[in-house]
Amino acid sequence: MKKKMGKKIVSLTLTAMLGLSLAACGGGGSASDDAGSGDSGETAASSDVANKDKPLVWFNRQPSNSSTGELDMAALSFNDNTYYVGFDANQGAELQGTMIKDYIEANIDGLDRNGDGVIGYVLAIGDIGHNDSIARTRGVRKALGTGVEKDGEINSEPVGTNTDGSAAAVQDGEIEVGGKKYVVRELASQEMKNSAGATWDAATAGNAIGTWSSSFGEEIDIIASNNDGMGMSMFNAWSKDQEVPTFGYDANSDAVAAIAEGYGGTISQHADVQAYLTLRVLRNALDGVDVDTGIGTEDDAGNVLSDDVYVYNADERSYYALNVAVTADNYQDFTDSTKIYEPVSAQLDEGAHASKKVWLNIYNASDNFLSSTYQPLLQNYDKLLNLEVDYIGGDGQTESNITNRLGNPGEYDAFAINMVKTDNAASYTSLLSQ
Repeated sequence: MKKKMGKKIVSLTLTAMLGLSLAACGGGGSASDDAGSGDSGETAASSDVANKDKPLVWFNRQPSNSSTGELDMAALSFNDNTYYVGFDANQGAELQGTMIKDYIEANIDGLDRNGDGVIGYVLAIGDIGHNDSIARTRGVRKALGTGVEKDGEINSEPVGTNTDGSAAAVQDGEIEVGGKKYVVRELASQEMKNSAGATWDAATAGNAIGTWSSSFGEEIDIIASNNDGMGMSMFNAWSKDQEVPTFGYDANSDAVAAIAEGYGGTISQHADVQAYLTLRVLRNALDGVDVDTGIGTEDDAGNVLSDDVYVYNADERSYYALNVAVTADNYQDFTDSTKIYEPVSAQLDEGAHASKKVWLNIYNASDNFLSSTYQPLLQNYDKLLNLEVDYIGGDGQTESNITNRLGNPGEYDAFAINMVKTDNAASYTSLLSQ
């Protein structure tokens, strides 16, 4: 991940981009007129702007090849007001792995439940074709020494069952604490995909821990999960009663609260910052101002983000929130996952920032993180930013379940898209290009 560019460079670059966008859109007035007037009249996304030129933000699922992870730059540069908003997946993945390793080292006494000298863990994988899931699997394996290199990267494939340590996709790691060495073994892992095809499926994870615990439960000392939805399903189904620490990702409110009951920890991906960025980038494009406004540069209401909560990668046209480990030491600071981020909580003046209409979809209305954390945050920010947002909930299985409800793009000023599969950006851009 590249470090955030200096603000002056970012500002000049993005101002240049914006100028091109306004010229392409044919909106009323010049770039300087729109940016400087503070006027609620014609903006970059006026009613006569073609759909293909309207502001677009991809969020949560970055357009990319699900096999190689290569970014889909055609989708990320669909027009001059197209960006991605997510979080630093690699930084967060490494943080999760380190959190688990630190826990093992600090709690080694009594952690080896059957006393066999092996710290055994199971891993719930969300979606084998999702960059975030791949990164988290690699992060755990890297930290615990169980990763095996494949094509220059740590192998992220599920191993099925590996109680004898013979799986080719992983290897036994080793950790030394107090002069004593322990083997670390990935006992089992699988993609949590249900029969209908939905991934990151919590119910499937609950069933999986039931199967694993009945077969080799005494060998399981740690549970790792690519997200809290699956982690909490496994915690409630088995590990809470067995006092087996479970580690997830997302800092969902129920998972944070469960730390008091033995849930090992989770990672906050600063969903409050992500949700703000998702709508703020659109707001800035609609206002015809520098996209950095209210982000790295204070806006007219005083909203601004500090460098320690996000980075911007100009080459990838992507904003990434930074992650924070949530453990027994600090979980009380994260109990409300839907609380907006204080530095960007000021209401915009509707006289200077006229109300605009946004089409936004959530790829799976049943996804715990998106439905219980991300969407409520978006719904708090949309009011502050004077955006009228239509929220569309998908089934988590097919892109058409969402795209079939984008039959009237001309009614909207901007779009925020959360795909089912990272490969499928063209399913949306083709509709906007018609």
